[in-house]
Amino acid sequence: MEFEVRAARDGDLAGLPEIERSADGVFRPLGIVFPPGPTVIEELIGTDADIIVAGDPPVGFAAVRDVDGAAHLEQIAVRADLTGRGIGVPLLRAVRARAAEAGAPGVSLLTFRDVPWNMPWYERHGFAELPGERWGPGLRAHWDAEVEAGLHRLGPRVVMWAPAR
Repeated sequence: MEFEVRAARDGDLAGLPEIERSADGVFRPLGIVFPPGPTVIEELIGTDADIIVAGDPPVGFAAVRDVDGAAHLEQIAVRADLTGRGIGVPLLRAVRARAAEAGAPGVSLLTFRDVPWNMPWYERHGFAELPGERWGPGLRAHWDAEVEAGLHRLGPRVVMWAPAR
């Protein structure tokens, strides 16, 4: 099953929060229930975030912003009924390719350390843990915002990095 990966169009945006809520549901069996409030994508729509989607209509998306002069993957989500079908891989490749095209040195992200489809998945795709001494002020601010929002109470978090390509 292949889905075209492309820049989001205005008509795609309204459906993206439901994709994120669906994707968030796969964490429930692990005891991870995200706090109520707007989804990450709801907070990013209308900002300078670069939003990439898979499918028409979209079944997954990735949202990226500039942080500390590099691309920062704010969110990647695939509809829960389609997880494990390789949809996230082309989205992640597109994020890295766009970062390279923009001249960014790489891509950073924050994710759960112990969730199999988080840190281990990113490691399989070229990401590695980024030590705290290499974080810029923007990454530090993201980390602190996650702590304040309660995400770190849900499970150990990690900052990761991969060079753009």
